[in-house]
This record gives sequence, structure tokens and C-alpha cells, in this order.
Amino acid sequence: MKKLLLLGFGFVLACNSSQKTVMDKAEDTKAQDWSKLYAQTITEEELKEHLFIYASDDFEGRETGKPGQKKAVAYLKNAYEVMGIPAAQGDNEYFQKVPLEIGKVPEGGIKINNKPFGVGKDILTFSTASGNFSEIIYAGYGIEDGKYNDFANLDVTDKLVLIKSGEPRTEDGNYVISGTSEKSVWGNMSEALGKKSELAYAKGAKGVLYFDTENFARYKRYFDFMKTNDSGRMQLKAESSDNFTVLLNEAAATTILKNISEDHEPKSIDMPISLDIESKNSQIDSENVAAIIKGSKKPEEYLIISSHLDHIGITADNQINNGADDDGSGTVALLEIAEAFQKAASEGNGPERSVVFLHVTGEEKGLLGSKYYTDYEPIFPLKNTVANLNIDMIGRIDPKRTGDRNYLYLIGSDKLSTELHELSEEVNKKYTNIEFDYTYNDENDPNRFYYRSDHYNFAKNNIPIIFYFNGTHDDYHKPGDTPDKINYDLLANRTRLVFHTAWEVANRANRVIVDKPVATSK
Repeated sequence: MKKLLLLGFGFVLACNSSQKTVMDKAEDTKAQDWSKLYAQTITEEELKEHLFIYASDDFEGRETGKPGQKKAVAYLKNAYEVMGIPAAQGDNEYFQKVPLEIGKVPEGGIKINNKPFGVGKDILTFSTASGNFSEIIYAGYGIEDGKYNDFANLDVTDKLVLIKSGEPRTEDGNYVISGTSEKSVWGNMSEALGKKSELAYAKGAKGVLYFDTENFARYKRYFDFMKTNDSGRMQLKAESSDNFTVLLNEAAATTILKNISEDHEPKSIDMPISLDIESKNSQIDSENVAAIIKGSKKPEEYLIISSHLDHIGITADNQINNGADDDGSGTVALLEIAEAFQKAASEGNGPERSVVFLHVTGEEKGLLGSKYYTDYEPIFPLKNTVANLNIDMIGRIDPKRTGDRNYLYLIGSDKLSTELHELSEEVNKKYTNIEFDYTYNDENDPNRFYYRSDHYNFAKNNIPIIFYFNGTHDDYHKPGDTPDKINYDLLANRTRLVFHTAWEVANRANRVIVDKPVATSK
């Protein structure tokens, strides 16, 4: 936007009436607080100007793959071109294509020992699953971790594997994997299903039957919604394969193994089972948007600042979900942070490490754009990615915080790196004085926000993260989430916080240390 450039020029004049550059004016370059200086380019006015366009009706709710989302990525590309920030992939290619597909609710069922079980009632899956088997391999909890291995004496190659949720305990009640009363990742409802299935596939399994009453109930609600609304489940095309996972309810699971809840011993079960489930998929193209400012001293180390560019589109009665807070606020914050870094770079004070500005698609469909970036096509090596700062909803006030508005929920800052957490706290005290609320950082938080935004795909790869979040409100995922309801003073101060934190991470002598790594499936 031309106005961006004019405002930036005006800022230089305001800071230097003698028309010298900022570098010339500083008597002691080393003593200059560049972070404080360039953070002043982040203004309420520019945030508001961006957001009233980006979250307008013209963008039709920015649903993944729809015309409004195409307008959104075009807007972002133009903004980076105007700011003079190059595309992360080079050659003016700001778009990273993310191939997606929509699988309709599948039809069919399975027969276990000639007893039929229908999809959507006793079993659940969102993909095609077919085949005839005379043997089922029961792998207990389906865990391989250190000295504990359910697969130690099993050959699951091209077999159907039965796994149950949970993890083993010792006689004193502690968990075997962690050695404490705390569950490991294998017992985490949000992660275990995918982690256990991936392990079984890696060992050659054709398909997984998964017994988990909690996840069954959760996915049953989702399945019923899809069926009632004739909608499909969007997924990465790259994840389509001949492998399949089928969730079983208790009736189906106990038909295979009557005492499955108490029986933890892996074994082979001779039993005929046939699967005849079909799902027809349609293809969709979408894109992430990525720009970069190369580091001046350590260009091969990367800090990624992210937000999601999509929202949920238009309601059945043609009301537009503008998504001003979710995540228009994060999107425009990222643009302002990029402008601040670019101004610093243009004056010779740019970041020592490279800073990547990543707008991801498909967050509302299951963190798909960020998953594609981390799991399939990272533009820059994950091993060289020092941190991810993820911004998702920072423009409103949680009703629980009414009257106490100068706050921000921080999630995940201490999960992998004590150093990043301490850095975050120090930066806030020095520059922005926001009250950090760690309510949703609790591992037992029932909302599971740590697993519900794009930072998670970086965290699971042992990249330190911070997730910035204002909490939900009455307009969350509703047409009422409009730009006139944004608190622009709070949005500006929260955006400056992320900039200050990013500045410190990008310019410190050493990359932040990961002192609490998680086990990965790779």
C-alpha cells in the first residue's frame, strides 16, 4: 500500500528533523535500542486500515479454497511487494501451493466374524477402507518407546492391527513411559491416535482398528455434522494412502477381543474381518503465503512468525463470517511486524537471523497449511528453524477478562525451551508490560488450545514456540466477528510485543536452547 510507504517516510522525518538517517543521528550505534525504535512503526491506524479491508465482506469469509481466500492471498502478496520484502521461495513466488482434497462422509461398513457394523454407528472413519483379513494382530496399547515395546514380538506387515487408547501403568499407579503420575504423549487424547497409527504404518501395517471411547464420541459428533450438512472433511492430498484407521466403539472392539480393556498382552487373533468402506474425494488447491528478510550475519538460521490467513466463510443463510479477530488480527499484525523489520533492514539494522513471515491456509480445516509446511514441504530446513511465534486472535477481550483488558494468553512458551519462556517474560517487562495469563498453558486445559493452532506443527518437530491468543468471545466463529469490534490499542501493543520478542530471538548471540524436547515420530 502506498500509504504504508508514506507513513514510514513520515516516521523518519519525525525522528530526524535535520533529515539525517536514523543511523547518522545515533551518537552511539551500539547503545541505540533498535527494537524500541522500529516498534514505533506499528500503529493502530495501519492495523485498522489493513483489517477493515482484509475482514471486509469483499473477502467472503476467506474460506479455504474459495474465491474470498484467493482475494486474501492476493492482498498479502501485494502488501509484501509494496513493502519490498521478497518471496521466501524466490523468483517473486510468494505462494506455496498446498494440495488439498475433500473426502465426503464414507459409506459402507465392516464385518467382524460375519457380524456387520456400519459406518457412523459402531465404527468411524473418514477415508476408504477395504480388504479381507483372516487374522487380526492385537498390539495392546500400540506403543514403542524406550524399553517398552508392544511390537517386540509381532510381525504386522500387511496385517490389520488392533490398538487401544491409553498407556501402561506400574503396580504403584505411575505411568511406565514417564515414570511418574503424568501421562506421556502416548496417553494424550489429542496426539496418541495419530502417533500410534503412524507407528503401526511404519512397521508395515495395512490398517489400524482403534478402540478409544473418548475419541469415538468426539469424532462421532463431527461425522454426524458432516453427514447432516452434506459437507466433506478437508485433508492434505499428500496424506491420502492405501492405509486406513477405523475407530471402534465398545460393541465392535469387544467382538474382536471380549476383555480388551483389561487385556494388554499383544497377540494374534484368528478371526475373519472384511472392510467395504468407500469415500469419494474432490480436489482443491490452496496456498500459504511466505516472505522473508534475510539475516545479516546468520542467514541460514530462520525465525518463523506465523498467522493463519483463512476463516470459515459464509453461513447457510448467506451471512459472512468476516473473521476480524480470527485470524484477521494475527494477519495484519504479521504485516506490521514485517514492515518494522523491513525498515530496520533498509537502514542497515536488519535482523542477524533470517525472519520468515508465514501466512498459512487451512487452519480452520485442521491446521493443514502449517502441517504441509512442516511435514511435507518446508521451504527452509526445520533443523535450522530456531523458533516459531504464532499469532492467532489478539484483537479482542475475553469476557472473563472484562475490566482487566491489558492481558494476553500465552501458550507453549515453556513447553520445549525454558530459555524462550524467560526471554519472553523479560522482553515484556522491558517494553510492553502486558499481563501474561498462562491459564490455557496447563496440560490439563480441557480446551486443548495448545493443539489447536498452527504453532503445534512446529512444536511437534521440537521447534520452540509461543502462541499468542486473546481467548474466545461471543463472536467466535460467528458473523459478529467484525473489524469494528477490534480493540486497536490492544492489538497494536500486543503486536509490538511479538515484534520485540522476535527481534530478540533473531538478534541474540545464540539460538534458543531446546532443553525439553519431545519424542518425534520421524
